[in-house]
Amino acid sequence: MEEEFDCIIVGGGIAGLSAAMTLARGGAKFLLVERGEWSGAKNVSGGVLWGTDLNRLVPNYWEEEDAGWERFVNHRRLSLMDPGASFSLDFKSDHFDTPPYTGVTVLRSRFDAWLAGKVEEAIGESDHPDESFLATDILVESVIVEGGVARGIRAGGEDFRAKCVILAEGVNNLLARQVGLEKEYVPADHVAVGVKEVIRLGRETVEDRFQLRGRSGLTNEFVGAATDGIDGGGFLYTNLESLSVGLVIGMKAMRGTGRTPYDLLNEFKEHPAVADMVRGGEVVEYSAKVVSTGDIRGVPSDLTMDGLMIAGEAAHLVLNAGRAIQGMDYAMRTGILAAETAISAVASGDTSKAALAPYRQRLDESYVMQDMKAFQGAVHLLHSPHMTGALPRMACDFGREFFTVDNRPTRKATRILRDVRKKHIKLMDFMKLGAKAGRHL
Repeated sequence: MEEEFDCIIVGGGIAGLSAAMTLARGGAKFLLVERGEWSGAKNVSGGVLWGTDLNRLVPNYWEEEDAGWERFVNHRRLSLMDPGASFSLDFKSDHFDTPPYTGVTVLRSRFDAWLAGKVEEAIGESDHPDESFLATDILVESVIVEGGVARGIRAGGEDFRAKCVILAEGVNNLLARQVGLEKEYVPADHVAVGVKEVIRLGRETVEDRFQLRGRSGLTNEFVGAATDGIDGGGFLYTNLESLSVGLVIGMKAMRGTGRTPYDLLNEFKEHPAVADMVRGGEVVEYSAKVVSTGDIRGVPSDLTMDGLMIAGEAAHLVLNAGRAIQGMDYAMRTGILAAETAISAVASGDTSKAALAPYRQRLDESYVMQDMKAFQGAVHLLHSPHMTGALPRMACDFGREFFTVDNRPTRKATRILRDVRKKHIKLMDFMKLGAKAGRHL
């Protein structure tokens, strides 16, 4: 009789590894298949893992000497930019200093490999130490579907069968398309291109330049001249010895501009607000990838079918509502929820779409879908032309005059604000923008 796993996971990123950890601890026999040479080999992106689910998977991870994270975030900054200036909202608090941390910066190649090692440890302590596997450097060719039911995967010319399949393949979700849960064509305004460099400065320089101590860290998001008025934004995150610096640019907005993401990234690094931060650094990594924009219309209407669930960015579960760019935490939570659903369904002997329905129900009840639904207005607001044009220029013009002290009469702030508003945006548009921000942020 052909061997059958309780569950097969496709993808060894954060969603897949979180599902694998949950399955191992839940007594399931599973196979995780990753097409990279190791988990993290093709995940060159870096960013911030928000929330405390990491402590749920790896309790007291911060006590490990060589854990896979870089710095905990206790300093947040949002900067509005015009070509020559930036105006920032800056917040730092010891409220964030106590573990479990609510945000840690990561370099995915290192973090994913570390988390995969933790999954291997969990397998060794599980009910199936010799029957559960992480299989890397294997491309999954297709999902085996028989009579409308997912029965496993085909990889390397061989079939691997399972009672349940979890697709955690990332934004390039070819298998989700194959089984019919994703449309063949994703509208350009539902995806963006992300470009990023890792710039090595050395630990002492990072800590001195950004006023950090121990493993504390800073995140800085940028709007406006970061993308030269094109829909999108920039970011800078501190790692132990390096910075992750990059842009996320709307795919639709890039069309017809004659610009390339790499050109915009170079201009961003030359901006006065950024140039001093990256000065003297060595670029050790460059990457570009497609990312979801957080538009809920891009989320497939069905995330389950008989014998199969979709988790993480394969389902376009990402949110940028102005407070933070959330994707890795969504991947972690959805991987956990999918695995918990699989464990219950397999134990009941029923992995039909109806039996997997609690996955969507629990997802809808979680912060992931609650926030995606609640902040869609903010997502659309951030992509409005005023947010990348008039508002940053207005803030910087206000800052230039408000913070300039010279030998002439000083104008009141209200007068300065009125005049710079007239220069950049009509009163009615300004009031509408303020009303939208009040409702949606």
